[in-house]
Amino acid sequence: MISIVKTEYNRWGQLWIVSAAAFLSVIDIFIVNVALPSIQAGLHSTDADLQLVIAAYLIGYAAFLITGGRLGDYLGKKRVFIAGMATFTVMSCCCGLAQSAMQLNGFRFLQGVSAAFMVPQSIAYIHLLFPQHEARIKALGIYGSIAGTASVIGQLLGGIIPDIHFLIDGWRWIFMINLPIGLLATWLAVRFLQETPLLAQSRFDVSGVLLLTTTLICLIYPLIHGRELGWPLWAAGMLLASPVMLTVFIFDQRRKTQPLIDLRLFGYKDFNIGLLAVLFYFMVQDSYFLINAVLLQNGLGFSSSLTGLLFAAQGIGYVVAAVSSIRLVKIYGRKVLIAGVLLMAVTLFLHIRFFQGDVIASPKIYLLLFVYGMGCGSVLPSLLTLSIRSIPPSFAGAASGTYTTFQQTAVALGIGVSGGIFFGLLQGEHSVAAYVHAYHWATWVNILFLMMAAGLLYMMPEKNNAS
Repeated sequence: MISIVKTEYNRWGQLWIVSAAAFLSVIDIFIVNVALPSIQAGLHSTDADLQLVIAAYLIGYAAFLITGGRLGDYLGKKRVFIAGMATFTVMSCCCGLAQSAMQLNGFRFLQGVSAAFMVPQSIAYIHLLFPQHEARIKALGIYGSIAGTASVIGQLLGGIIPDIHFLIDGWRWIFMINLPIGLLATWLAVRFLQETPLLAQSRFDVSGVLLLTTTLICLIYPLIHGRELGWPLWAAGMLLASPVMLTVFIFDQRRKTQPLIDLRLFGYKDFNIGLLAVLFYFMVQDSYFLINAVLLQNGLGFSSSLTGLLFAAQGIGYVVAAVSSIRLVKIYGRKVLIAGVLLMAVTLFLHIRFFQGDVIASPKIYLLLFVYGMGCGSVLPSLLTLSIRSIPPSFAGAASGTYTTFQQTAVALGIGVSGGIFFGLLQGEHSVAAYVHAYHWATWVNILFLMMAAGLLYMMPEKNNAS
């Protein structure tokens, strides 16, 4: 086991440094979700541009995640972590200074790429800093708690900050607040983080990254922009090209000794079922925030701050459930996840019932979002473990990277599908009735996705519940 630890104090200090990657990468997803209507108004952007604010980040993250992990082996995890953190900070500032939707989405893509380089190093550091099982579990718990806290803080700040106009438009500060955190984390990493030995045998799958990125863009970009432009020929062509590019990507991966995605993983039935469950679950995850943020602010006239408070209730519900769900999964296995997904579906049905034209931010609405968050918290912490539990230990790292890549792709796809249905039904109308009608249909689609996820989870075997 490689030792990069000098003292007990030193390794826990390094844990807090690398956890900054989880904090920033997560907060930058959730803080944007709530602020989307303010960004749209500030840049006079289209609905499709709004969807890409989320999707562009996720495409960059998904396409470069596995490569980011391997780059740490090749160049050293400290170097790559610092480069990723510094670039993420710079791209955050560029997002805050963007003068058009095209600029913002370009910088968001690069922000996602930089996150893909810094986050894998932080997770790898935990395994190196804490070789003992019990200490590692504690460290991963702290790391996960920081990510969970970031989701709540992000939702709250994403609502409050756009209402604060100081020197620049309020929405720009949601990106600028990354500057002090990023600079501090970069300096602490330079000063205190220990470098890791290089593993020169690592190889970069350049063609794999390019093919995967092209496939994702061909699939997601026309889903978002094609609808708004009346499905021009280029949009149809890109959609038709996406399965072709996927096929080329698969053939490219099969012929390599160190592919981007090890296709042998798909020989495990449980893993395939788990990935399908991940697909349908995560297609709901961020599209929920997108359509709710737009409905509440643009449709029902809620302020950005009030929307942030409502979403924070959802985040608190997530944290509360996540703490207990891990223990419950050890006892009841997949039943906990199925119950969580079904709870989300029921609460989405109640969203449809409650979110009408005359809705107010009553305690009932806060409770509704809190319970929805509890459903999420019952699923997310254990979904990865359930999906890869049948994978041999030698494939565990590759399976985790593939899972996360698939997860981020599913979120971006959900933004295109559910978000596309929502904005497509609006058709430029701005009446309360139009927003409510579009929201109801998009939410019904999300309920369908959740029911499919629940069915797939039910198909997974009960064996090794504690694993």
